[in-house]
Amino acid sequence: MLSSDFANLASEAERMLNCGADWLHMDIMDGHFVPNLTIGAPVIESLRKHTKAYLDCHLMVTNPLDYVEPLGKAGASGFTFHVEASRENWRELIQRIKSKGMRPGVALNPGTPIEEVYPLVEFENPVEMVLVLTVEPGFGGQKFMADMMDKVKTLRKKYPSLDIEVDGGLGPSTIDMAASAGANCIVAGSSVFGAPEPSHIISLMRRSVEECQKNN
Repeated sequence: MLSSDFANLASEAERMLNCGADWLHMDIMDGHFVPNLTIGAPVIESLRKHTKAYLDCHLMVTNPLDYVEPLGKAGASGFTFHVEASRENWRELIQRIKSKGMRPGVALNPGTPIEEVYPLVEFENPVEMVLVLTVEPGFGGQKFMADMMDKVKTLRKKYPSLDIEVDGGLGPSTIDMAASAGANCIVAGSSVFGAPEPSHIISLMRRSVEECQKNN
């Protein structure tokens, strides 16, 4: 939703769902962990009044623990925090996220080795999704980093049933690479919002993922 018209967030959300989107991906940035500043719990709370959709919140913030309670109250569905910001407290973080009724996920920047998320997936109270960033976090509209697909392949091989999300530069020209690597949750911003027919782009990407899942 970072590529949407923020002044009309509720109608943009409805438009995307009508075009076939399954989730609404909400980029929450604090201006510290990443230079950009976007939305927080009050906006999630306002949007929740207008939609029953799954609100997939990606926290690009320095102190994710501070956001758990407000986002839980606001009605967030998923809470994906960065491994780089939670090396000291991820166990407590996962527990708190689940206690507020949200689904925990962990994200990693392009420069972070994939091995850093293994303990969080293998923990007795694990994260339920790993988000592999295919651009540097903080701004929309960047170019897809194809070399990140090695991380996706490694994860898929190691954890066959894990939800693996990719975010950054996804569109018709890059979806096949991501889907064949094993990604099954696709975040797309400018390629969808900038398209004359967003529904066509969404269905094309869904088909690519479904085909690859069938063949593996």
